[in-house]
This record gives sequence, C-alpha cells and structure tokens, in this order.
Amino acid sequence: MSTTAVPTAPPVSPARPGRRAIGALGVLALSLGTLQSVVEPALPMLQRELGVSPAEGALVSNALLITGAVLAPVAGKLGDRYGGKRVLLWLMAVVSTGGLLAGLAPNLPTLLAGQVLQGVMVGALPLSFILVRKHLSTGESQAAIGVVLALFTGGGIIGTSVAGPIAHALSWQWIFALPTIVILTATAAVARLMPHDPPAPSDERIDWLGVALLSVTLLALMVGLVAVTGGLPPIGIAAVVAVVAGLATTWVFVERRAASPMVDLRMLARPAIRSAFVLTFITSVAFGMVVLLLPQLFAVPGDGHGFGLSTTDIGLLLLPGAIAGAVSDSIGGLAARRFGSRAVVLTGIGVTAATMIVLSSLHDAPWQLAVAKVLAAFAAGAGTTALLAGTASTVDAKDTGIATSLLVVTRVFGIIVGSQVAGSILVAGTDPLTGLPAEPAFVTGFLVAGLITTLSIFFLRRNGARS
Repeated sequence: MSTTAVPTAPPVSPARPGRRAIGALGVLALSLGTLQSVVEPALPMLQRELGVSPAEGALVSNALLITGAVLAPVAGKLGDRYGGKRVLLWLMAVVSTGGLLAGLAPNLPTLLAGQVLQGVMVGALPLSFILVRKHLSTGESQAAIGVVLALFTGGGIIGTSVAGPIAHALSWQWIFALPTIVILTATAAVARLMPHDPPAPSDERIDWLGVALLSVTLLALMVGLVAVTGGLPPIGIAAVVAVVAGLATTWVFVERRAASPMVDLRMLARPAIRSAFVLTFITSVAFGMVVLLLPQLFAVPGDGHGFGLSTTDIGLLLLPGAIAGAVSDSIGGLAARRFGSRAVVLTGIGVTAATMIVLSSLHDAPWQLAVAKVLAAFAAGAGTTALLAGTASTVDAKDTGIATSLLVVTRVFGIIVGSQVAGSILVAGTDPLTGLPAEPAFVTGFLVAGLITTLSIFFLRRNGARS
C-alpha cells in the first residue's frame, strides 16, 4: 500500500521592516535626543522660574544622566529576553509620562521626577539595535545602527538650538511638552509599522539579583562621578572607589554562579568584545577632555592666551563640531560595514591623536580650535559607532541588547571621566595672580588627550578589534 507524502509548508521568514518602519524608529531617536538636550541651555531660566540655586539646578540634568546610565543595561537585557519592540513601547510610555510631568511641573521636585522618568530613554538605543539586528542583515544593521545614533545626536543639536527660542516665545514647559508630543506620535508609528520580534525561547529565570547589583553599582559610580566633579575631597573619592569596587566584585561573584546570568561574563572576556569596551572608554575619555578644554580656552580673556568670547560666540564656533559628531555616527556605521570596525577605529584614533598634538602648539586663532573640535568629534563618533556596530554584529543575537547597552554606558562614563581629568589639569595650572588657567595647562591637557589616544593604538595592535 502506497502512502502519499504530505507536502510541508516552507519555513516562514521573519517580516522585514519597510522604510517607513525604519523612518519611524529614526524619528523616535531624533525626538528622544531633542528631549534629552533641552535642559542645558534652559537651565538658567529654570533656576529663575523655580527659584532654585545652581547646585539644585544641576540636579535636573544629572538626574536624567544617572537614570539613563543605570537603566540602559536593564532595558537591553529585558529586550533580549522579551523582544525589543515590546520593551521599547513600554519604555516610551515611561519617557512620555516623564516628559508630560516635566512640562506641567510647578516646582523642582516634580521637575526632577519627570527627569528621572525621562532618563530611561537611553535604553531606547540598545532596544533599537535589537530590532535592526533581528530584522536586517549584518551589513544593513551596522549601517542602521549608525543612522539611529546619528539621529539621536542630531536631536541633541536641535534641542540645544530651539530650547531658548521656544522657552521665550511660549514658556519653559513647552521645551519638554513639544518633543514629548513627537515621541508619542513616533512611538505609535513604530508600534504599527515595525514587525514584532519574538521573545527569546528560554525556560530560565531572569537573574534579578544580578540586575539589582549591576544597577546599584552603576548608580554608585554615576553619583560618585558627579560628586567628584563637584569637588569631593580625597577621602570622599577613596570612599566612592571602595564602594564601587566592592559592589562590582560582588556582582561578578554572583554572575559567575548564576544559572542564567544577566551578563554572560564569557562574552565580555572574548578578545573582540573586551577590546571594544576598552577602546570605547579610551576614545571617550580623550573626547571628554576636548569637550571641556575648548570652551574654557575660548572664554579665557583675550588679553592673554584666550579669546574672551561670549557664550553665543562659543556656541556658534562649537556648532560645526556638534554637527560633525552627528554625521560621523551615521558614517561610522556605514564605514564599519564597508571596511570593518578595526580600520575605522584605527583611523579615528590616528586623527584624534594627530589633532591633539597639533593643537597643543597651534591654538592662536578661534578657527583652529573650531576645526580641531570638528576633527575630534568626527573621529570619536565614527570610532565609537564602528565599535558599537561591530559588537552588535559579533555577539549572539540574544546578547545584542545587553552588550550594546553596556557600550553606550561606557561611552558616557568615558566622557565624564575625560571632563574630570581636563578640569583637574586646568585647576592645577591656574595662575595664582589671575585665578585663570594658564596657557601651559591647556597645552598639557591637549598633550594628555593625544597621549591617551596614542596609547590606544598600541592596545589595538596588541589585542586586536576584529571586524
């Protein structure tokens, strides 16, 4: 007796997002970057309107930074487990609530609460990376990651530019309300257009103890960095180091024994991944030094080695560098796809090192500093984006969110540390007669930034950053 074979259905390939879906994701990144950056230029106005001191006003911007650094890895891990789109939509509900709360805030505590909720927006970056990694090819995802980062950075430029005009034409509340309205619209478009990414199949429970320990460790580190920047005494710095080291050691101990750890430490131990984290930190430290040194040199009175420029003039001179940083994020992803992340990182390191060394002896005109900012921002942006895109395509798909979120946090930490190092150099080189940083202090700062960047070349050659 013969049997008839029943034809089996071909496997169903996952739906690919169309251009409108990627566009909606890009608009969301742009509006998030805008909302993140509106506080800094409007801070003096917020202090006057709310009747708070500069120290209290600083809490407004620091609250978002701290929350973002702490929760980004958590969001990435949850996205790996439950799906990037699902977690992204929940995250945007929290961000939108924070934006609306800040837009209606009658006092500082309410505004701070809104900023804390908005801070979770940093987690949108690794969640976006999860989506493009799952739905696009390796080359396409590397390019898309660069575009998302570029739009997020571009949103920062928009927020810095429009915050003042909006606040003066309407009120300061609208600097939070308008970007939030765009976020709500873009989130609805992502929900409708972006294909669902299924949760990772797993019977293992989430390592909530590891999640809590990593969050507390990052919180202690962020608060410690902010405190150090505010002039913490040496004994306080030692206490911060001891607390962070103790928490980090405990977290590693727990992760090594967890059945399903929050972070697979074996993944972090891989040479390519380890190199990506180290190089991201080194590059970001050098760029953080540039971010602080250049405005300070612009502002030093012009009868000495500075130029005595106004805040408006400084902003105009630094604007091309900000634009270059946004463009470089997009180009970094495309270049990583075409040439490999190693080549892009090495080029960025070389450009940054050469720029800083030249700047240490050639800083007699404002245009020289403006060009240096363009070169440094472009090199740093392209290099760190290439590392991010390369890491996203190197790790297992189930680890995309946690790996990229930790790299994003490393980038933030590096910039903060670099700013602190540069500030310490300027303080040490202050002229006791004028109370202003002397020219040798700036020269030292540029040389240190160049030296730090140059050392990363030797690290790259010794350890390698695989494409």
